[in-house]
Amino acid sequence: MTGYFIFLGRTLPCYGVMIALGVLVSGAAGAVLVRRHRLVFDNFLLLYAYCFLFGMAGAKLLYLCLNIKYIDWERLLELEYLNQLMQGGFVFYGGLAGGVLGLLLGAKLHKIRIKEYLLTVVPVIPMVHGFGRIGCYLAGCCYGVPYDGPFAVTYRNIPYSLCDVPLFPVQLAEAVCNLILAAVLFVFVWKKGKTIYTVFLYLGVYGTVRFILEFFRFDDAQRGIFWGLSTSQWISLGILAGVTAVLLIMRRRNVKTGKISEKL
Repeated sequence: MTGYFIFLGRTLPCYGVMIALGVLVSGAAGAVLVRRHRLVFDNFLLLYAYCFLFGMAGAKLLYLCLNIKYIDWERLLELEYLNQLMQGGFVFYGGLAGGVLGLLLGAKLHKIRIKEYLLTVVPVIPMVHGFGRIGCYLAGCCYGVPYDGPFAVTYRNIPYSLCDVPLFPVQLAEAVCNLILAAVLFVFVWKKGKTIYTVFLYLGVYGTVRFILEFFRFDDAQRGIFWGLSTSQWISLGILAGVTAVLLIMRRRNVKTGKISEKL
């Protein structure tokens, strides 16, 4: 696997193609849910654009922060080196934070009620992320541990991957988990509507999956390892702790007020 598609005689990067496909497919899924719950489609498009742009920026920024010691600052003004630096390397949690920032900014600038859209289009996040992970699998980044069992993948001539060694397809495993989670959330939102528990379900399941799958990755130099855990694992633990705390507070409040559930 070399990380490129050949289409009509042109060489296209696998990662970029899958990101573009993911944006289109997840955007269509989000539009269906927006129509289903009678929200304004134009508002959704605006917020989606803000989330995507700020999400990509946040994912790149966190990657650069984690790998700052590997940057050749003397070559930073070289167009070829800068282009290479900007093309490869994104960290999802940075993208998630950037996307939330973009959502808040877009809602503020265009005076859109953010809560209804956020709770409706949660399935879009793991859906586009799943396509992105397929792109990682095809491109060779975020690679797994050496492994010669079923579905092992071997990369050739990829500068940012471990080449000529059978590896565990951890990117593909995460992609499958994300797409299954997206399907479950889509059905949940379709039937239950705008509820905060959709957000908790996403954060809880993905945080758990990400924490586990990080043990099967082998690109330690790219992830930032602290006290034996990667940056993403620490963030996952923080998210899981936060979700648990909020659910406990909500449960206690519901018990006091006699409510069974809290629907927003």
